Amino acid sequence: MFYLGCAVWAFKDWVGNFYPTTALPRQFLQLYCDRITAVEGNTTFYNIPDADTVDRWAAHTPETFRFCPKLPRLYSHQGPLLPHLEGTQKFLQTLQRLGPRLGPIFVQLPPSYGPDRLSDLQDFLTQWPRATVPVAVEVRHAAWFQEPHTARLTDLLTRLGVGRVLLDSRPMYDGLGDGLEDPQLTSQRRKPKVPLQPIITAPFTLVRYISHPHRPTNEPYIQEWIPRLTDWITQGIDTYLFIHCPDEVQSPAIARHFYHHLQTALPTLPPLPWDAIPPDPSQLTLF
Repeated sequence: MFYLGCAVWAFKDWVGNFYPTTALPRQFLQLYCDRITAVEGNTTFYNIPDADTVDRWAAHTPETFRFCPKLPRLYSHQGPLLPHLEGTQKFLQTLQRLGPRLGPIFVQLPPSYGPDRLSDLQDFLTQWPRATVPVAVEVRHAAWFQEPHTARLTDLLTRLGVGRVLLDSRPMYDGLGDGLEDPQLTSQRRKPKVPLQPIITAPFTLVRYISHPHRPTNEPYIQEWIPRLTDWITQGIDTYLFIHCPDEVQSPAIARHFYHHLQTALPTLPPLPWDAIPPDPSQLTLF
């Protein structure tokens, strides 16, 4: 299976382009899942939803849609993970109300969480209910991308069937030498500049592609990703692709462009739901 999404669904500046000009905030999730098939669920990083909220999410989405929420920063960014196991388990119990809509949870670790905490990571992941709630890990400390730490992390995740989040932030940094303005100049949170290590450690993978607002800058990276994604999908690896952009208005269009490239390489890929929606002549068009 292949799932495509953005970081959020409640983005008001999508009204008039990704969403119709008449869209109301309460309609955003329904409109979003009418167009693309997954969401990263960045909202749970900052706020822990209650049961009623999760029930509303389920009521407004089809069973084929996938949420891939972040573990709240209250648990992932407060030192060792293991002391937060109880809170994490309660969070997971609430999210399981999504039923089949719940995709892998992803644990984004801060740059301060380095290989010296490998045993803490192992203990935490060992007690995670992996059989019912898949989980993937994103590391940001530079040492994780160097040996022997890369191999040790890969071995741990593979043994436990835990995914590794693949962050590709190259378009943000490689383009700076081409005379383009820094796309993150006004961003409150810059994406980390870390090497891309496209390692598969589970029956699924999460890819976070950080797109450049100047669309032609993305082309060589997209072309590099297409055969890799095609190979994984063909092997039966559930693949989740999430598109980010410093100019978030651009994210859905870049996601759609990426999907069309992948469709060309993999004709068996089902049509993107968005493509079946007739264009609204009253909309402003960025797409």
